[in-house]
Formats: sequence, C-alpha cells, structure tokens
Amino acid sequence: MDSLYFVFATLIFVAVVLLIEGAYLTWNSAKGPEAERINRRLRVMSADHASKAVSITRKRVMSSSPAIQRLLSTIPRAALLDRLLLQSGKSWTVGQFLGVSLGLAAAAALVAAWFAMPLLIQLAAGAAAAILPLPLVSRARSERLNRIETQLPDALDLMSRALRAGHAFPTALKMVGDEMSDPLAGEFSIAFDEVNFGVSMPDALMNLANRVPSTDLRYFVIAVLIQRDTGGNLSELLDNIGKIIRDRIKLLGHIRVLSAEGKMSAWVLGLLPFGAGALIQLTNPEFLSVLFTDLAGQKMIAAALFMMALGVLVMRKIIRIRV
Repeated sequence: MDSLYFVFATLIFVAVVLLIEGAYLTWNSAKGPEAERINRRLRVMSADHASKAVSITRKRVMSSSPAIQRLLSTIPRAALLDRLLLQSGKSWTVGQFLGVSLGLAAAAALVAAWFAMPLLIQLAAGAAAAILPLPLVSRARSERLNRIETQLPDALDLMSRALRAGHAFPTALKMVGDEMSDPLAGEFSIAFDEVNFGVSMPDALMNLANRVPSTDLRYFVIAVLIQRDTGGNLSELLDNIGKIIRDRIKLLGHIRVLSAEGKMSAWVLGLLPFGAGALIQLTNPEFLSVLFTDLAGQKMIAAALFMMALGVLVMRKIIRIRV
C-alpha cells in the first residue's frame, strides 16, 4: 500500500508540473513576445487581411516544447487527437490538452483523498476527470460542424450568384471567405489562400474536405471535382446542392423534435441514481458508507457504473437517427 501511495504521489507531482508548464506555454503562445512579433509581421505583410492569420504557412505542432513534441510524435494516436482539436476549432495543442487532463486528474484524486476515500475510488475519480476534456472537445467539434452545415447553403447560393455574374471559381471562394462569418468563412479563406500559394484546385478542395468532415461539404467538393472533369453548369449545380442541403436540415430538425422525449428520458434515467445517492448522503451519511468501505460495496458500485454506461450507450444509439 505504501508503494502505491508513493507512485500516486509521484504521478500527482508530474501532473502538476505539466499543468503549470501547459498554462505557461498557452499564455506564451497567445500573448508572449514571439506571438506579438509574428502577428505584427503578418499584419504588415497582409494589410488587406489584418484580422486573419494565414495558418497554412505554419506547420501544426503537438507541443511548443521540443522534448514533448518528440515524445508525442512517437505516440500512434496523437495525430488523431491533433486532428480532433483542429476540427473543433480550438487553439489547443495536444500537449496542452494532455496537460489539462493530467491536471484535472490530479485535482480530482486530491479531492477524493481529502475526503479519505479508498484508493480505488481515488483512481476512478482521477480517471474520470482525466477524460473530461475529451467530450468537451468532441462537443465543440460537433457544434462547429453543425454551424458549418447551417452556413453551407447560403455560401453555395453566394458562389452561384458570383459565377452567374462572371467571376471565376477561386474568386467565388474568396467572396465566401470575405462575406460569410466563421467558421465556414475561415475554411474557405484557407482553401483560397492555398490556391494562391500554388496548390491545385482539386488538392485545395480535398484539403477542405479533410479539415471539415461534413457529408454535405464533401458532396459539394465531389460535385465540383466531377464538374471540372465533365463540364456543365456549375452555378445550377451549386443551387441544386444548396436546395438538397436545406431539405436535409429541415428533415433533421423534424426528427430532433420527435426524438426530444427519448433524449429527456435518457437524461432523467442517467442522472436519477446520482441525485438519489447525493440526497441520501446528505440526509444520512452512514447509510451509504458501507458501499465505499466494504469490498463488496465497491464491486457493486463498479458494476452499477458499468451497466449505467452501457445503458446510456444503448439509449444514445436508439435516439440518434442519422439523415
């Protein structure tokens, strides 16, 4: 037991050090002198795009620290996490994300240790807090993709009108980046900048589809690539795609209304045991103490949490209807 506490204390110390370093690197990358110097040079070199940083000229790194960068480069799944952060629109790096996760894990474990909970509960609390940033980033990614899909029909209408007015397709991309709002405007601006920097139009559009994993946007990219090979009226094609996307969004909203009752039931069933347990703990703390002190009670808690997680996944699968 003493060796386990020693290992646990060492992990807490490492997590706190990484948290402090991650906070400092975050501040330094956003407000430090090097960031100010780079932003000032970008404003001078791009007077007409003063508020837009040309991010495609910089290679994404997983950490500002070279040592952590080399360590994360050896982890196979680190690239997937980096892509998730990129698609969520967050400015975090993988190192900052992992630093926040370790800091939350250490804080949760310390709180559990402060209340003299068993070691198993402390480890479980630390693990639960460590994975907390992941669903937050996933939710930010989903919200960003939903905003892009909502903006896409208007952007296609704008591009169609620009093509009818005689503008070229790259100019239509630039107009979307200038006239629309983020996050769609930023993605189209990056595609236009790539074309200006010498990237071919098919490659720039494929990069756009890779950065934004939206089915509607991929339909747009595939349709434009096919039209460039076969010919046809591109403005009419964009109008048809925009109409299809609007109809799909309308149908999706109708389905969300019909499935709202099932979602509310899932929330109630998922939170009811925790609410009842908290109420019992406040009124009669000794009633539930055996669950935390006895080995059989700890096994029952673990089994209940596993079954609840399985039930949440099943309910999520039932009420989540893809259109």
